[in-house]
Amino acid sequence: MPIEKLSIDHFLELGKKFPVLDVRSPGEYNHAHIPGAYNLPLFTDEERKIVGTTYKQQSREVAIKIGLDYFGPKMRRMVEDVESMASQKKVLVHCWRGGMRSAGVAWLLDLYGYKVCTLAGGYKNYRNWVIETFSLPFPFNILGGYTGSGKTYVLDELADKGAAVINLEKIANHKGSAFGDIGMPQQPTQEMFENLLSHALRALVKSNESTSMFSPIWLEDESQRIGQINLPHTLWITMRQSPILFINIPFEERLKHIVQEYGSLDKEKMAKGIVRIQKRLGPMETKTSLQMLAAGDIETCFRILLTYYDKQYNKALNNREQLKSLLTNLDCATVDAKLNADKIDSKEVLEAAGLEIPPSSE
Repeated sequence: MPIEKLSIDHFLELGKKFPVLDVRSPGEYNHAHIPGAYNLPLFTDEERKIVGTTYKQQSREVAIKIGLDYFGPKMRRMVEDVESMASQKKVLVHCWRGGMRSAGVAWLLDLYGYKVCTLAGGYKNYRNWVIETFSLPFPFNILGGYTGSGKTYVLDELADKGAAVINLEKIANHKGSAFGDIGMPQQPTQEMFENLLSHALRALVKSNESTSMFSPIWLEDESQRIGQINLPHTLWITMRQSPILFINIPFEERLKHIVQEYGSLDKEKMAKGIVRIQKRLGPMETKTSLQMLAAGDIETCFRILLTYYDKQYNKALNNREQLKSLLTNLDCATVDAKLNADKIDSKEVLEAAGLEIPPSSE
């Protein structure tokens, strides 16, 4: 059976049905990979280094011979690994640039009887596809609101109603504040975050054949940095130019909410979070908040922190260009995600805010 080389779009479409085998080294794969791909490394990290150095310092031929020495003893195990991954006799294979590593593994699996497809241009081509995603003309609806407004939960409710929603904090494994990493899994690498985000965005694109319009996508109003992750710059610019619906909830209601949500978190980790923002928080507020935290007076501690975050949010909001034409306030009495989502999910509110309206609402 001939080995077929596929374009990135065709490769990813087939990847929904058949296993994607990433034959790069474990280090390359662990840094970032196509979501859902299996790692079937042709070389270990050390072997890859030796082959690469040989290629540069001696010759292509000598490097290939060394590579064959590594490849030969692994052939049977690799075939058996693929048998455990693939229920059907078709697999998709890629390496970094669509070169010798994917060609070698594709040859082996083809010889064994698999229908094998490879990715033209390899993972490098895939990364170009990822970066291009962030320049697409997505119509974003931005949900704003002070800290403690329950914006993430509102987005969850909107998603349950059928709205297109991207939860940036979930993809980043971080809740966005100095305390956003507490109780969360380790953050992905920057590159892996971009890979995951590009797939999430493209999965929500519902293109109309006649108009080629995108359906609106709800995002939370985030700073460009979420923990150790930076939002892609082109996507960030699009977000900054999109209309914002600001849910305005009273301070005391928000304070009550964050005491319930964060009050049981590890005090030592909370203290470290406070120390991280001490230069902006100020010496007196830092000292008092740490003392209140240690004494178990969570409400007073969080009152100080919430006041700080309100000031920071206002500052960031006022630095935004064309703010008056983009921002619409929606007063909400409590931090009730379902109630607030119901309030938002009306054609009248969306139109008044200048937000994109899904085709089904028109």
